[in-house]
Amino acid sequence: MLGLSYLLSLIISAFIILPVVVFLRESGYLFASLIFGVKNPRITIGSGPRIKKIGIVDIRKHYHMYSWFSFDSIKRESKLAYICIYAGPILINIVIALTINALLANGILEGHRTFWERFIFYAFYYVLFDIVPMITVNGKPNNGMIIYEMVRYGKRVDYNNEPFIPSTTDVEEGYQELMEEIEEIKEKHKR
Repeated sequence: MLGLSYLLSLIISAFIILPVVVFLRESGYLFASLIFGVKNPRITIGSGPRIKKIGIVDIRKHYHMYSWFSFDSIKRESKLAYICIYAGPILINIVIALTINALLANGILEGHRTFWERFIFYAFYYVLFDIVPMITVNGKPNNGMIIYEMVRYGKRVDYNNEPFIPSTTDVEEGYQELMEEIEEIKEKHKR
């Protein structure tokens, strides 16, 4: 029978564990891309109106599941650079999940075992859907497919003209335009 403890577990998973795992996943892009000299990197968590921008982290109002990494340009552009950047989210979640698992196995995180086991679960959940090559619902390749195509063909082969990782400048311009449209709609409804 489902009780209050299950509801509490669901709330903790949805509003603490998942946002942290998503942030770590997006920061995987950042760590890898900094090695190759990206300019103007940004991690955007959530969507919709901006709540706060702290350095390169942009926190939005709506739920964190739609999050992304962006940058304007890369100094050392190569096949290896793109493979490493797209492998970043996979690798960071694997490393963190295995580290937490090792700490659990050695009794170090025993006090909050259920929390950490859920954390590991969601980290590997994202790894699974990142590493298995597939085309996503919006018709774009996931990280696994991008890496596969870069290794096999040496280039992007999905014939999609949009960049895999959007330009931070373009994202910011799009955001400003969207916020202006929302304000115009609000003004029309006030009249």
